[in-house]
Order: sequence, then C-alpha cells, then structure tokens
Amino acid sequence: MCAGEGILPPGPLSGAVAGMVKFTTTLTPPERPFLSVSWNFKGVNIITSTSINITEPGHTNRISLDRTTGTLELRNLIMEDSGEYTVTIIPDGGLQEQGRITLNIYAPITGATIRSPAAVLIEDRSATNLTCEASGSISTRLWMKDGQPVETSDSISLSMDNRTVFIRPVRSSSHGTYQCQISNPVSSMTAAFNLTVNYGPHNMTITGPAAASTGHRVMLQCMAASVPLANFNWMFNGNVTNVNTSMFVIERFEGKNTGNYTCTARNTVTMKEKSTVLNLRASCSAPRWSFSVFVISTLA
Repeated sequence: MCAGEGILPPGPLSGAVAGMVKFTTTLTPPERPFLSVSWNFKGVNIITSTSINITEPGHTNRISLDRTTGTLELRNLIMEDSGEYTVTIIPDGGLQEQGRITLNIYAPITGATIRSPAAVLIEDRSATNLTCEASGSISTRLWMKDGQPVETSDSISLSMDNRTVFIRPVRSSSHGTYQCQISNPVSSMTAAFNLTVNYGPHNMTITGPAAASTGHRVMLQCMAASVPLANFNWMFNGNVTNVNTSMFVIERFEGKNTGNYTCTARNTVTMKEKSTVLNLRASCSAPRWSFSVFVISTLA
C-alpha cells in the first residue's frame, strides 16, 4: 500500500529547451533521513538515492537531488525530456510515498513574422491574406488590429489554426497595423505588419463660413478620407480656378466672391473622385461656420 499520493503538485510542469526545471515535493525534511528516494522516467530509474546516488548515464551531470525533501532539479532540457515523472520515497519507519507529474518541454518562440503577398490593394476590388510564422513550439496565435482583437466578419476569416487571416475583399476598415502574438507556456513574441489599402475619397466636407463680411479674409478647407492622400481642385460658380490645394483663400472678401465653391478630390490609385459644394454669401454680421453636405461622386 502507498500513502502520500499527492506529494507532487498536480502539474503539468513546463520547461524551455536548454533551460531548467525543479520537481518540488510538498514534503518537509523528516527527523530521520529517508531510506530511499527514486525518480523514474519512462520506465527507467534516472536516479536512485540510498546510501549512495546511482544516476542513469543519460542524465549524468544534468540532475541534482535534494535528499531531504526528494526534490529533483533537471537541467539542459531537451524535447525528449517531455513525459511523466514518478517519485517514490521510503521513509525510515513509515509508509512508501509516491507522486507523479507530467513535464512538457517547449522550444522558445523566435523569428516571429507576418507574411503577405506583395500587391497594390484597392478597397472592394482586391483580396489578400496575412500569415503568421515563427520558429519554436507554437501553442497559440492571437491576432490584433490597431490594438483590438481581430473579429471575423463577412470579409474577414481565420484558418483553423489561426495561422492565416483572409481578407476578401479588402475595405477601408482593413487598412491599419496588424499584430500576431505567438506564444507557448515558456515564451511569446509579437510580429507586426502595416497593411495599406488604397481607398477613397470618402466623407468629403468643406469647412468655412456660410457668410462673410466685406473686407474680411475667408478660408475654405476641403477634406476627404483617402489613401493615398487625395489631389484637390476648386471651381467657383462652375468656372475652373487655379487653386489645386485643399485650402481656398479669399484674401479680401467682396460681393463678387459670393456663390458656389466646388471642391473635387481625386485618388490617383483608386481613380475615384468626389465633389462637394459650399455656398458662400455676403453678410453684414459676423460670419457663421458651416459644413457642406452636397456630395457628387464619380468614378473616372
């Protein structure tokens, strides 16, 4: 009969290749030394301690035994050290005590990277995938985008092992920084990849006053969400101007400056363009600021 089946923690115990682990028992040193302490691995006694220590040749110089508690230290770990370990202790004048624990060895994670096919991606027209790779014992892969977990949707899916993210098609929301955290119980590593999706122009607006007083300086700012940045040009009352920046400046407002200011944004990669209009009126009072809401969308 055996007593003390719980003299080892439940486990499993984790260790890294080339590292060290300790199989620590729950025993306190007895008043009289144990008659025998024996550790067994895969049916082989790797060390037996009575009046002398007998160590299995394959573990010579790799193990140390604390004779007072039965605790074993195993060094220079290799993958083949994974498995179940059994300790058997015979006290002086007591019942035999035994414990079992499983050791899992992992190769540390190295060389984490994210691969993606080289291509120019355009929203709603292109598809791509991101593949997370690393060396070592991989237990888990966790995907993040711009600091938030990647969630599956009608355009985003994951492979069964979380190794690859499929994006079909890419959208403006697909643009950003993706991270893959690869881990096992003894190490982790994170790789990052900046995915560029060409999109837009979207969300066209002109900011500026809806009315201005004579003699005042007026600034109209055209904005659009676009990757790459959009090119801008302006028209006034249907006539082409020489302004091709996002800012239209009227140095000294006069009556002749009243009318419709049309800003057109064009993306040279998506070949899309959008226009929006602001109607500027003359006013004797302080100018009021407004946002344009009329948008014309074209695909060149």
